[in-house]
Amino acid sequence: MSIRCLPPTVVNRIAAGEVIERPAAAVKELVENAIDAGARRIDVAVRDGGRAAIAVTDDGTGMTAGDLVLAVERHATSKLPDDDLLAVTTLGFRGEALPSIGAVSRLTLTSRPRGAAEAWSLVVDAGAVGAARPAALGDGTRVEVDDLFRATPARLKFLKSTRAETDAVADAVARLAMAHPEIAFSLTADGRPLLKLPATGGADARSARLAAVIGRDFGDNMLPIRAERDGVRLTGSIGLPTFNKPTARNQYLFVNDRPVRDKLLLGAIRGGYADVLARDRHPVAALFIDLPARDVDVNVHPAKAEVRFRDAGQVRGLVVGALRHALAAAGHRASTTLGVAALGTLQARGTGGGAAAGRLLSGAWRPAPVPAGLAEAAAAFQAPADPARLDLGPPQARTDAPHDTATAEPEALRDFPLGAACAQIHGTYIVAQTADGLVLVDQHAAHERIVYERMKAALLDGAVKRQMLLIPAIVELPDAAVEALSARAEEFAELGLELEPFGAGAVAVRAVPALLGDTDAAGLVRDLAEELAELDAGDRLRDRLAGVCATLACHGSVRAGRRLAVAEMNALLRQIEQTPSAGQCNHGRPTWIALGLGDMERLFGRS
Repeated sequence: MSIRCLPPTVVNRIAAGEVIERPAAAVKELVENAIDAGARRIDVAVRDGGRAAIAVTDDGTGMTAGDLVLAVERHATSKLPDDDLLAVTTLGFRGEALPSIGAVSRLTLTSRPRGAAEAWSLVVDAGAVGAARPAALGDGTRVEVDDLFRATPARLKFLKSTRAETDAVADAVARLAMAHPEIAFSLTADGRPLLKLPATGGADARSARLAAVIGRDFGDNMLPIRAERDGVRLTGSIGLPTFNKPTARNQYLFVNDRPVRDKLLLGAIRGGYADVLARDRHPVAALFIDLPARDVDVNVHPAKAEVRFRDAGQVRGLVVGALRHALAAAGHRASTTLGVAALGTLQARGTGGGAAAGRLLSGAWRPAPVPAGLAEAAAAFQAPADPARLDLGPPQARTDAPHDTATAEPEALRDFPLGAACAQIHGTYIVAQTADGLVLVDQHAAHERIVYERMKAALLDGAVKRQMLLIPAIVELPDAAVEALSARAEEFAELGLELEPFGAGAVAVRAVPALLGDTDAAGLVRDLAEELAELDAGDRLRDRLAGVCATLACHGSVRAGRRLAVAEMNALLRQIEQTPSAGQCNHGRPTWIALGLGDMERLFGRS
């Protein structure tokens, strides 16, 4: 068979398959064109998920009759004035979107330049370009797409349900709206308004837009991100670790205001949350990276969904470091939605409260910062017990949590974010009274985070103290595990754990990290042996610092079922308030939840 050139209609349909794989892709391209045209208002309307009709109207610069004719030619663009592909400063530049859409639908372009006497309209029907004609329109451009994929009906078989396609359109518009709070956006689907965002300005414009798009709960539980290194600037917001989702759908990434789904950046987000989130949960984040155009290649994906950085390691390091810093600075904060879930569970189990319980703990409540003057009191109050060890004494010395602590505890303790301990229930949970509600603390999860953060700090400082065992603990293990542990004995010694082979199928533990206190050495070593099974031969333990520390901390923390005195409970609360990332344990589970007094009163029908 001889080689031949394909006809233009076929070429355009192939291009459409690369660029316009679904209605949402067409909407994205058209909205990006409107943004690049300097629009301050963009209205989008779709029918049947975009299959039947798409309309995008903007108040941008508009086009003349000659511009309309050129706009539907392949590779015609106004966005590369110097023809320099390394200096792309706009959202779209390929010059393929409009001809590709016109090749597989009926495309109508109507536009009027600002200050022009009249508007012009042009129709492209399945690739056939008509003549420009006078039309009626205000300043700006209106693009109408009817019967998308009419020229390639096989493509329709691969589209999802109307609802799924509409959701994809809404996601595309929302992502662009997040990056441009100065532009007003609206989205209507089958006559039903889905999105209405007024233009906003000021220093908090982007945060307000993120809260408006992602949701009020995110606005109540987000942390600001701001960092810069070697010309790369990172801004945005991330959610508290306890404000998480089952999928990564709520992670929004932007490079020079261009929405992307970049694997490097998604991995950086996971790395930033590595030791504060369970593996099967995903954080909520909206991150904006700004850097010189020449340091990023946006021409590596037909739909511009991926980018390539000149220095990928620098960008990843900036993201991971900024996220970890923000999470550590958040201290003991936990998601306000935890209280909603807790009270929702109570309501579902028939505790009463009426319909008002459906809106409990709306997110307005947050733990107050530690009041001035109370920091010294907290430090002094820790004297009765060191919560890094919490040596509780023999069982006979322990007492049940008192019912009345009004005289036993200073009234001022209730002004602390986590309040004053009132009781311990089921030997596992601490109930504390705050100035405007109560807090319920998982003692094991909370203390695990405290020990974990102290161990990390000690390891990074190279000052891990050891506690020699009076009688070495002998741990029986499979031969392979003994060999793996023995091969890394020197690395374990750096972490404060001294062990050595002890005959066939056993190791002797001679010292453990002092922070762990009276720990189960045998259980600890068995768990560490499982950690080693996941390591490659060339990996060092310090490269898996988070996992190893988490295992050590779990064995060194207060166990569920251990009774604590009031002084010990209060000491633990004060330490939680002063520990980075203490709103969740090392496995990503919440360490405490808060219930406001007003919410409890509504639950019981008292308001």
